Amino acid sequence: MPRLGHIKLATAIAAGALVLAPSAHAAGRPAVAALQVTLRHHHVYRGPVDGIVGGATTAAVMRFQRLHGLTPDGVAGPKTRRAFGRFAKHVLGSRILARGMTGWDVAELQFALAWHGFPNAAIDGGFGRHVKHALIKFQRWAHLAPDGIAGPGTFRALRAPLPRCPIALAWPLRAAVGSPFGPRGIAFHPGIDLPGATGTPVGAAAPGHVIFAAHDPSGYGNLVEVDHGGGVVSMYAHLSGFSVRTGQSIATGTRVGRIGSSGESTGPHLHFEVRVRGAAVDPVPAFG
Repeated sequence: MPRLGHIKLATAIAAGALVLAPSAHAAGRPAVAALQVTLRHHHVYRGPVDGIVGGATTAAVMRFQRLHGLTPDGVAGPKTRRAFGRFAKHVLGSRILARGMTGWDVAELQFALAWHGFPNAAIDGGFGRHVKHALIKFQRWAHLAPDGIAGPGTFRALRAPLPRCPIALAWPLRAAVGSPFGPRGIAFHPGIDLPGATGTPVGAAAPGHVIFAAHDPSGYGNLVEVDHGGGVVSMYAHLSGFSVRTGQSIATGTRVGRIGSSGESTGPHLHFEVRVRGAAVDPVPAFG
């Protein structure tokens, strides 16, 4: 059962922010993520920006309150928000957002974009080029004018349920998930990591056509991408080698490569990612 202090904190945040629907953010809320970013800015919180009200977040609020002569109740109410300063003045939806802006609402935007499949580097409350790029991709995905400016239409689209994988998937290899889809530190992991020994075979998660099988310089390393139709693409990254070629038709379970540690990787594993019309989605619910 949640602690009373956690409930109070969540209630206080909800009262002062445009909080997206629980169905859209089952693992965390943008307003809580923005609070965590704000606490990090004030050097009282070192935990992840995951949008989850927990003991560390509540303790950080209390630490901030003590430092500023406020009642240390762990509730991010109006007095605490004012003490946070200009950074916490605006909540998501209270103003139009564009590149160069900073604040609580920008952090909410970053977190919401990431959960809708468009991560944008560190979630830090700064609207830089990565945020603008992710926003434009999301706007195209949501059939909005891709102007890179977050206004009422974008805010409405971000309240919609998260995209999901519409097809059934098979596990590309049998392994426990080492790093899940979702927040990771102050960033966002757009897929899942499946650890394994170098050379372990990796199978296709569904039938389709290979649309990419080469080294990707952006960090994925040796990468295979398979188009399954309907806008669904699966990605197999950090491979040690390839077993398929671009243009090849493959079946579920066809070996696409072998586990490796190519690209930006700290050890041998498979980074498995699924995108639906370009939006990264959690593949786990689609596994049979």
